[in-house]
Amino acid sequence: MKRLLLIIAICFLLPNTFFAQNSGTENTFSKSYGYLNDFEKILTSSQISTLNNTLKASEKKTGHKIIVVTISSIKPYANVPEYAATLESYLYNNLKLNPTILLVLSKELRQIQIQSSHKGLNKLSQEETKTIISNFAIPEFKKGDFYKGLESAVNQIVKKLE
Repeated sequence: MKRLLLIIAICFLLPNTFFAQNSGTENTFSKSYGYLNDFEKILTSSQISTLNNTLKASEKKTGHKIIVVTISSIKPYANVPEYAATLESYLYNNLKLNPTILLVLSKELRQIQIQSSHKGLNKLSQEETKTIISNFAIPEFKKGDFYKGLESAVNQIVKKLE
């Protein structure tokens, strides 16, 4: 009888351990996002400020929101495209943000993904995003200049959205 009471007491005291359902996105993603989110800490504060201003101005000019995120880890996701797609859904559903373009970069993983929302696909095709990445971002990343690579990619995206 004492064992049964002990088991019942444990079940009531530790319900989150036994019964909680966690989708994982709450722990994977930040609670807030701006235009530029340098979680990997690869940019200087002046670079962040300049690129943030560029992103704000582009939204005013084109009416399309671009969000840039740098990350060092994509766990528990298998690859950056899966991470970016889930992040886009999280931004839309949980934070009520609706970016037209989501650019995710991981210097550590050496991967980049440009994720377009439905309204972004009308302006920027997958082929165009591949061209922007290979012709504008990657050459600068190879030189070690991640700021210039991001700036070049953002400027090309803005040209396509105009």
